[in-house]
Amino acid sequence: MRAFVAVVEEGSLSGAARRLHVSQPALSQQMNGLERQLGVQLLVRGSTGVRATEAGATLLVEARAVLARYDQAVAAVTRHAGPGEALLRLGIPLELPADLLSGPLAGLATAYPATRVQALHMSTADQLAALRAGELDVGLVREHPVGPDLDAVLVVQERLGVLLAAGQAAKLAGPDGIRLDALAGLDWVGFPRSGSPRWYDEVTAILRSHGLDLGRTPPEGQGLIAPVKLAAVTAGGAFALAPPDWQQPIPKSLTWAPLVGHPLVRRTWAAWPGSSRRRDLGHLIAALEYRGPA
Repeated sequence: MRAFVAVVEEGSLSGAARRLHVSQPALSQQMNGLERQLGVQLLVRGSTGVRATEAGATLLVEARAVLARYDQAVAAVTRHAGPGEALLRLGIPLELPADLLSGPLAGLATAYPATRVQALHMSTADQLAALRAGELDVGLVREHPVGPDLDAVLVVQERLGVLLAAGQAAKLAGPDGIRLDALAGLDWVGFPRSGSPRWYDEVTAILRSHGLDLGRTPPEGQGLIAPVKLAAVTAGGAFALAPPDWQQPIPKSLTWAPLVGHPLVRRTWAAWPGSSRRRDLGHLIAALEYRGPA
């Protein structure tokens, strides 16, 4: 009913989808299901938008009353809840930008002081599995989830550069950085495919297209943590990928440099169950949503 009210008030499925933080196809399916359940047509869809039928107008009045009573009941019960009983479980991958969560989480704490956030470090694959199993409320993942059961919005885009031994970087660097094909002959210090299969496939396809050797296949289940990455590159004969604002201090023996043309862009999405109607979750997602250039 809350979704139906949003569709009528917005006058379009796209506007209501943005308001509810769900995908438009999922919202359309929900409205079709509501009409089938009630056995009447509730909405008239046209080129200029969506409007309620006579039956839909009747439902609108009743739905608003029911939702108001529901919100009143929830508020009354919440007053009896102890601190921290509203738990929001948040999945976090490696190498998340340091300032990405600070503002949104501070805003969440102000708007929903009863919500306690539990941050869990998990790979993309593990987060998607946990979301589908009901063990996670929102995840920050490195590939857009597939399927109608999860919704997602883009959160951040990072143009990856390269970590190299300082001597090698000095030889390869041009005025705009290092060309990706100039790294031929060096091994890539990579991450296991099981952690994020589609992001791994994208990275390796780009590296191979520039004539690069992928080196040894990383052991499955081993996350590419910063000390491992730094040690592998310091030993020589290898390179690693890292964002420009990488939080880890870089030793003097190593250099970070941009890649010419920015061929590798790492994207992070916020993903959550499409059936979720939590207001605190919607608040957090709205604050996280990427609003920079495409």
